[in-house]
Amino acid sequence: MSQPVFPQPFEAIGCAQCRNLASLDFEITMAFQPIIHVPSGKPFAYEALVRGLKGESAGEILAKVTPDNLYRFDQVCRVKAIEQAAALGLGRTRDCKLSINFLPNAVYRASTCIRATLEATRTFGFPADRLMFEVTEGERIEDTEHLKSIFKEYDRQGFTTAIDDFGSGYSGLNLLAEFQPNVLKLDMALTRGICKDPVRQAIVSGIVLVAQRLGITLVAEGIETEAERQALSDLGIELMQGYLFARPQINALPLLERLHAG
Repeated sequence: MSQPVFPQPFEAIGCAQCRNLASLDFEITMAFQPIIHVPSGKPFAYEALVRGLKGESAGEILAKVTPDNLYRFDQVCRVKAIEQAAALGLGRTRDCKLSINFLPNAVYRASTCIRATLEATRTFGFPADRLMFEVTEGERIEDTEHLKSIFKEYDRQGFTTAIDDFGSGYSGLNLLAEFQPNVLKLDMALTRGICKDPVRQAIVSGIVLVAQRLGITLVAEGIETEAERQALSDLGIELMQGYLFARPQINALPLLERLHAG
């Protein structure tokens, strides 16, 4: 990962400024999709997924991100996710996390770039220790030391760290050998149709063993059928995400009522 270049001066942006979406020249909102703890049926976390105000996809929004607005976009997404999740009552639940995707190239110095995030947790009353930050393994990681420094700072702050889309990108096990996050999210390329694919079953079984040895929690993504859910449960994976459980919903927390049941 090459070192990012930001417009000068580079400094932490305050929460109020990050809520000023007009500075991006386009507006965003967040959709939320739960990560389910399958044995209990309750959400373990909600992933915040960027959308346009008219329902534009993440791909359409990301196409508008340039080197000039990358840092601002990353900061606005964090603050927006915290603001909406808090307003929807996620901060008042027990233990359920808010998962936020971040762009490593938008983080110059982790201890500085996290200030607006922490200010947002105070402003909107969301517990900072319930934040989980995901970085996609699908992005080419050229500077692993930079990413390691980000994760180290986030761990120091008490955040949960995660590698998203594991198994789909450039680095795979080499990336995992460099640093170990709290959570590893298996890409749907590995989980889709796993119920009838002995090769994928063998690969995922090996990743389960590695994760157990390293003390890493696994999440299986892209689960659409009961057969996929059962196959992954049989392999020892308890956390899953996908359309089988709930689709992303804009400004809503699907299945939130399950957290209050029992």
